[in-house]
Amino acid sequence: MKKKLLSVLLVASMVATMFVGCGSSSSSDSASEPAATTDEGAADAATNSDYKVAMITDSGDITDMSFNQTTYEAAKAFADENGVEFQYYKPTADSDDARIASFENAVADGYNVVVVPGYLFANMIKEVAETYPNVTIIALDCGEGDFGDYKLPENVCSFTYQEELAGYMAGYAAVKEGYTKLGFLGGMAVPAVIRYGYGFVQGCNDAAVELGNASDVQVNYVYGGQFFGDEAITAQMDTWYSNGTEVVFACGGGIYTSACEAAQKVDGKVIGVDSDQSGTIANQYGTDDLCITSAMKGLAPTVESTLTDLLAGNWSNYAGKIENLGIVSGTDPSVNYVQLPTDTWSMKNFTVDDYKELVGKLYDGTITVDNTTEKMPATEITVKEYDNIH
Repeated sequence: MKKKLLSVLLVASMVATMFVGCGSSSSSDSASEPAATTDEGAADAATNSDYKVAMITDSGDITDMSFNQTTYEAAKAFADENGVEFQYYKPTADSDDARIASFENAVADGYNVVVVPGYLFANMIKEVAETYPNVTIIALDCGEGDFGDYKLPENVCSFTYQEELAGYMAGYAAVKEGYTKLGFLGGMAVPAVIRYGYGFVQGCNDAAVELGNASDVQVNYVYGGQFFGDEAITAQMDTWYSNGTEVVFACGGGIYTSACEAAQKVDGKVIGVDSDQSGTIANQYGTDDLCITSAMKGLAPTVESTLTDLLAGNWSNYAGKIENLGIVSGTDPSVNYVQLPTDTWSMKNFTVDDYKELVGKLYDGTITVDNTTEKMPATEITVKEYDNIH
């Protein structure tokens, strides 16, 4: 990954949006015309006009407060700022065929850059990439395990993230803050969610060992089997919180709603995922301190930096590659592709200086985090695993 990526700030890119209509060609977000007040600006506009950017949602929509929303906002913001035409597409069903149809609709509408978030797009990419070699595909969170033996062609790049590091930071911070009864509520047990969860457990364990209270710390651990909350998941969270769980790391799209609904009843807390969910949760549930922090990964800056390089003629930096992004600075956590949001967290005992020290140790290798997904990490704390809810 080129150094250019370091300059992009994660938090600034993750902004709120309002729901808009979608479809194969019935919903369009037209970018504003570039100012082009100088010859240089005119030249940039001419270059940018060669590109039309589309984004396709996975099984959710652009109000999911997770992958789709963050990717949509980042792609649209880039298009608006650079005078590039933009439109998003929502497949008619949660299937490979529907995602392929949305891709082909975008191409038919003249879009030659397509941004897609999540592992569900791996099969679509394998089906369409070589058929449409002149269409650039930027995939977020599609890894080698999703593509199998398929080798990405030159018109595709993909990015994965070291979720285990973000999960570790969240677990470490929560225990250092003083929580001893914690929970992990994952969505589906896919590799990215598992890495979040196992990283969280490792962070909880290391912090407890440092504090000398490992025998007092327990993590309840379960997968909901889906990426949205419902009555069954809320009932499980009710049981956890009523039995003493203090904070739950809700990791999987809209599944956080079940954790929040249960937490509110007993003054419990939650930890958000993927983006800074504190504002969203505060607005939705009417309290500022329900979400103590969020384990974030840099979908938005990845979109911006990659599109920036594409327009600058530097696509060769990415062509045919899968890049795994994580900590790129041990002194400035804000430029890392996995991080906690220091401006919005409600923690008091775990300070920003403590966080910076932690990041420095992760960066220089003083602390290492296992990223395997085969089995639960060995711990000195108690980890109680539950059967999948669905």
